[in-house]
Amino acid sequence: MTGVTAAVVGHAELATLKSLALEHGLDGEAKISCSALADRLDASTQTASRRLQRLEEAGLLEREIVGDGQWVAVTDDGERALQHEYADYRRIFERDATVELRGDVTSGMGEGRHYISLSGYMRQFESKLGYEPFLGTLNLELDPDSVRERGRLTALEPVTIEGWADEERTYGPAYCYPATVENEAGESQEACHVITPERTHHGDDQLEVIAPVKLREALDLDDGSTLAVRVSEQ
Repeated sequence: MTGVTAAVVGHAELATLKSLALEHGLDGEAKISCSALADRLDASTQTASRRLQRLEEAGLLEREIVGDGQWVAVTDDGERALQHEYADYRRIFERDATVELRGDVTSGMGEGRHYISLSGYMRQFESKLGYEPFLGTLNLELDPDSVRERGRLTALEPVTIEGWADEERTYGPAYCYPATVENEAGESQEACHVITPERTHHGDDQLEVIAPVKLREALDLDDGSTLAVRVSEQ
């Protein structure tokens, strides 16, 4: 969660957000009353109203107050907050938290090749990941279900590639998650990582994968090829 979110949202507010999602789902607006919500939370109407206000201030909830109640909708940030809670419980009870994603191969803009080749990153890739990545990332456009599932990555423990600086500029950190990728023919590559730079132009529907080999050649991939990605704890 962002710094603003963390400052105003605690366990009580997240419990309220969960209650709204359980009762009304995550798709579109739902009409509620503070009194009905208070009954579900076993709290006072004033407490329920206060929690909704805090969720709105944190950007986890959108709402519009009308004469006979209010319309509310869980935002994308709110859904990610719930995904984080869900992934934490999976780690507690299942012990083997994994995230399953699918996407189609797309052509990137060549930025991955440049940044991976920089010595400040490459040294860390070699020491922390155990291999020297192929100079370039494999770019995937995730399907809608995987865009939602991707939020659970935040509950996994990544390999942190530290930010660094040279005489010209500073470079931000990146987070690498061990992964196995598999093409439609069932051929797989295990030694690879999903990489999520802290500074990126990509949206949540774009995923980058690095490996010690050129994945397009190793798995016979073209633009539009579908790839399954299984992300796990290191």
